[in-house]
Amino acid sequence: MDASATVFGVDFNSSPRSSKPITVAVGLVRKNAFHLDRIEALTSLDAFQALLQRPGPWVGGFDFPFGLPRDFIREQGWRGGWASITRQVAALTRDELRARCKAYCDARPVGQKFAHRATDLPAGSSPSMKWVNPPVVIMLHAGAPLLLKSGVHLPAHQVAGVPSRVALEAYPGYIARLITRESYKSDTKSKQTAARHAARERIFASIMGKESPAGLPAVVPEPLRHAILDDASGDHLDALLCALQVAQARNLSGFGLPCGIDPLEGWIAGIPGPL
Repeated sequence: MDASATVFGVDFNSSPRSSKPITVAVGLVRKNAFHLDRIEALTSLDAFQALLQRPGPWVGGFDFPFGLPRDFIREQGWRGGWASITRQVAALTRDELRARCKAYCDARPVGQKFAHRATDLPAGSSPSMKWVNPPVVIMLHAGAPLLLKSGVHLPAHQVAGVPSRVALEAYPGYIARLITRESYKSDTKSKQTAARHAARERIFASIMGKESPAGLPAVVPEPLRHAILDDASGDHLDALLCALQVAQARNLSGFGLPCGIDPLEGWIAGIPGPL
């Protein structure tokens, strides 16, 4: 990847609107640090599609699952590679996809309801087939077909695409939990507390430092610092964490992805593989 490539960190939303947009942190890597330039708000999936079609070089970290667990795919009787599976998912309505996920879980014993991708457990992320709290499978349904349609390069899924436009799955919770286990965000006004604001401050201070757990420190202009810390939903901070996750990976061989990952399931950038 070109050293001058733009980095996107994307906090995704399957139903973007002015009150809850897709939040995008945009910046560059210079002098071994990620320099945040701006934060964009995308209020429609059309605007998200336009982001994917921006000329490269760029690498983006997107906070939604690109793939489903292989066991769930097998259970559905779906065939083919990632592109084929994604088209079959896109052919379903959101309600139909929810129903398939629920039927899969209902048929399994307590404690073994969900199928997991190999990357979900080391990342600490929700199963990509989960349809509530959070509804990540609906995010996949909204986002993955647009990745396919846009022709981006998807290294974790062995989809060549345009090599100057690289999309990697990101999960901001992984970096956040390396710093604190305290909750730092909420969309519910009554839960937007001083304690959560203090947790955002701790995360922000850590990623700005030379020993940033993200691998690269963030350099953030003063006005954007206030915007990030004052955003009680955490969307601004999550977008920045996604950008840091892929900024570190962009110049690593194979984008730092482990060898032998399942191209149907994919992998979250920056998550160590099995030993």
